[in-house]
Amino acid sequence: MGKIRSVIKRSGAVVPFTPDRISNAIYRAAVEVGGRDRDLANGLAKQVVEILEKNPDPDYMPAIEEIQDVVEKVLIENGHAKVAKAYILYRNERANHRKQQDTLSSHSNGPSTNIPWAKIWHTLDWAVTHGLNTVEGLNQRIQAGQYSQIVTESEAAYTVDVENAVKGILARKDQLKMVLITGPSSSGKTTTTIKINQKLKEHSLKLVTLNVDNYFLNLDMHPKDEFGDYDFETPFALDLPLINRHLADLVAGRQVDVPFYDFKLGRRGPNVTPMTLKQDELILIDSLHGLFPGLTSEIPDEKKYKLYLEPLLQMKGNDGEYIHWTDIRLMRRMLRDAAHRAYDPRQTLEHWHYVRDGEMRHIIPHIVRADQIINSAMPYELPIYVSKLLNHFIDWQKRYRDDPLREDAFMRADRVAELLKTIQPMEDDSFIPSDSVIREFIGGSSLSY
Repeated sequence: MGKIRSVIKRSGAVVPFTPDRISNAIYRAAVEVGGRDRDLANGLAKQVVEILEKNPDPDYMPAIEEIQDVVEKVLIENGHAKVAKAYILYRNERANHRKQQDTLSSHSNGPSTNIPWAKIWHTLDWAVTHGLNTVEGLNQRIQAGQYSQIVTESEAAYTVDVENAVKGILARKDQLKMVLITGPSSSGKTTTTIKINQKLKEHSLKLVTLNVDNYFLNLDMHPKDEFGDYDFETPFALDLPLINRHLADLVAGRQVDVPFYDFKLGRRGPNVTPMTLKQDELILIDSLHGLFPGLTSEIPDEKKYKLYLEPLLQMKGNDGEYIHWTDIRLMRRMLRDAAHRAYDPRQTLEHWHYVRDGEMRHIIPHIVRADQIINSAMPYELPIYVSKLLNHFIDWQKRYRDDPLREDAFMRADRVAELLKTIQPMEDDSFIPSDSVIREFIGGSSLSY
């Protein structure tokens, strides 16, 4: 056991000192610049600890910021300038994200360029017109027996977005080679991809799906935290050079051997699937990181049509604040993970800080690259989540309230619990169409995923 037993978090909370967190932070930064040497990361982390332990105070408890300063110093002094730069950028981005308080709100020096303002104003206008811009309005319409109408109105708006996306693709079909459907976790990409694929087939446009999940790097190459949780939310968890090489070959008419990733074993299996792209076919990619430049850097922009999905709900809670889009997606993912991946909802909550961090760093900044944005929010989905999740969130409020290691989990659990308490519950989901994007998460879909 080393000399340092505890550290002071930014909140002032005192938590156990975990040297592995230093090693993981260094390794994460190295991965972003192409390095994957765990032993080197461990060795550099050991140097950081040795410097910290030189403090003569027997009760010394370093602050997080102090540890990060030493990490930067050690990286630079050992000749790892690129890794140091990646680490510093990550540190600065985290500081900026804390100031944003986990929302897409504007920076103090002006409106954020990452927010699709025109689309938001259109969505807000729709919500006001339908009396769904507040939780109070939603509750009133449900109490008036209008839930089925809310479902119909919401689905119609989403369908218009999908149809507009199809029109945009068809308008450029002669020059396109690829359609990218992207967006943060649980934004409805899978269902939307199926719907767009179906509609394009009606216009004799053939799509060939390239599943980039098969390009994950082996699990032993991923950093993990002190809880043993791996970060799959970063684009650097993917073999980006291989993806680009295969895309370039496909666009050039050459055959590629698509790998197979065995998620149970956490590594690529020996099997491959031959794939070619014919003259009248487009590559279809449904990925978190479709807008991330490094994913398709070998393909010119004019050959790509980029769609971005987000549940752009414009509804204020009883506290006067807009409901967080990330909270909607968190609830969606909890239900989907529990139903289809045997993943406990609590694990989803504890892992969500990785999801959100990856979004803020590698997805949100690239929204402006999208050719079109689809709003996948359904105001009627919130009442369904009350009966399915409220009791869980109330339990997590209590569980994490005094746990300094789970501050993020408590913050989200507390916010969502207080929101769901104000919403009129709806247990009967029979009004929801079998091909709705919401069926992707609550089950009962007629689509094959």
